[in-house]
Amino acid sequence: MSPSELPCLSLAIERLRASQAQHFAIHVIEAPYRGGYLLRDCLWTDELTHHWRSWQEMFCSRGVPDVPHVSQVIAPPVEALDPPIGQPLPRSTRLMQNLGINLWQWLFDGVIQGSLNRSQGIAQGQNKALRLRLDVRDPELISLPWEIMQSDAGKQAVSLSQKLLFSRTTSDVDSLAGLRSETSLNVLLVLGQDAAPDLPSGFDNHKRDELKRLKLEQEAIALSRILRERQGTNRLAAPCFVDTLLQPTSGELIARLESGHYNVLFYAGHGVPAPDGGLLFLRPNQPMNGTELAQVLTRCRVKLAVFNACWGAQPEEQDGKSIPRSSLAEVLLHHGVPAVLAMRDSITDEEALSFIATFAQALTDRMPIDQAVAVARQHLLTLFRFNHQAWTLPVLYMHPEFNGELIKPIEEGMTQIPHTPSQLGLQNPVASVRSLENSKVWTIRGGLMRVGMSAENDLVLANEPGVSRKHAEIFYRSADTMQPMYFLRDFSRYGTWVSTVNGWQKVHNYEVPLYSGAQIKFGGSQNSVLEFLVSPADGRN
Repeated sequence: MSPSELPCLSLAIERLRASQAQHFAIHVIEAPYRGGYLLRDCLWTDELTHHWRSWQEMFCSRGVPDVPHVSQVIAPPVEALDPPIGQPLPRSTRLMQNLGINLWQWLFDGVIQGSLNRSQGIAQGQNKALRLRLDVRDPELISLPWEIMQSDAGKQAVSLSQKLLFSRTTSDVDSLAGLRSETSLNVLLVLGQDAAPDLPSGFDNHKRDELKRLKLEQEAIALSRILRERQGTNRLAAPCFVDTLLQPTSGELIARLESGHYNVLFYAGHGVPAPDGGLLFLRPNQPMNGTELAQVLTRCRVKLAVFNACWGAQPEEQDGKSIPRSSLAEVLLHHGVPAVLAMRDSITDEEALSFIATFAQALTDRMPIDQAVAVARQHLLTLFRFNHQAWTLPVLYMHPEFNGELIKPIEEGMTQIPHTPSQLGLQNPVASVRSLENSKVWTIRGGLMRVGMSAENDLVLANEPGVSRKHAEIFYRSADTMQPMYFLRDFSRYGTWVSTVNGWQKVHNYEVPLYSGAQIKFGGSQNSVLEFLVSPADGRN
């Protein structure tokens, strides 16, 4: 299922400024069928405000304004949903479900529900998921947890579904610049200012700084391991490369982004709302605002920015009202970053690490970003339960022109060579790697060979200095040519050397084409030389 082919239904919520009452217009701004561009106006009710306040009191750590500033009224009590027989429903679950159901009923009513039903029918008929995107144009409504919407009690929340891929968006953006087509997850992991550990008063400041630095280094190692690890035995999973920066200056962060080919920025550290896209505290007394960061992310063509920082998806407030386009997520999207994942409220380390591990695995499995978020969100719900707000915290914003593709889907990426005669009646050629020292030959089977120091690789180089545990891959990719096309992709620490007409070329964390007769050194430049060969099936050269 190619993400670019998924049908999409986009809705926009906008306040009717001419009216004194709390009137809103709900537009269908994109639909997968003709005549689907509909409009409905509706009234925000006191009952909705009551449900929202009750939910805030239970789940929100930051005081946010009453939405959308209706008069104080005595609202009816929250209606208790029917619990399972003999099992009372906790108040937190009632609040979660009541607000989710009321938000759904307010948004999807009348012609809007009909448009959703018809769009889902089209997607089901094509055996595909339906993208649902929500453009919240009134700043007072952005703080609402639209991700918890559900059609009825016991139904799945909209952001948990893999058949209805939910994200937020905005139509007030420039067109996307050309995006790179990539085959690996290339992450720049930035760890910013962290809270100081609880230490006794009078503790030596130098040792305090050493402990804080050690804590950051340990976190970087743990996060890098989580991002790199791919559970299961999916041999066609995309490789993941991770570079780390610990408490960089703004200049160091910009220089690293400009020097690499990263498609993901991951930031962990302190963040607060502010008018220009919030503030990220890269190091003590050196914050960077979202507008500054947006410039370099767009220039370096980063596709996805992920922030494990408090309130990255919350707008700033002034005089009790939300400032338009002030949240970090919105600012980055407005400047042209294709996808931004930020937190609606504060999130614990345990919750964030659980989410990130599953999210990274889903991305390396070549899922589109909105589907990967749904998978990771389901994982949080499983760990922390429905009535815990952890699964509601990640908020995904996607550019309206972005199809969510971070890494090439499998039908456009690596392709295994079939072990059957070709359409011309000839056998497929045989690719292999041969040692120039002892003439030992390793055949590349199934169009993929994994090279490295550990025993699970197809070609094990246990005694070569500089060889990583999972060092590189040689793989076949289909092409519009009668000749087989092989590539070498390096994801090692020290790189791989490949012979060219201009001499030896060092390949480090990217891929190059391989031609029959090319010589290869894995690890150090003085290591043993191997030769890559492609021969006809009958063995003739």
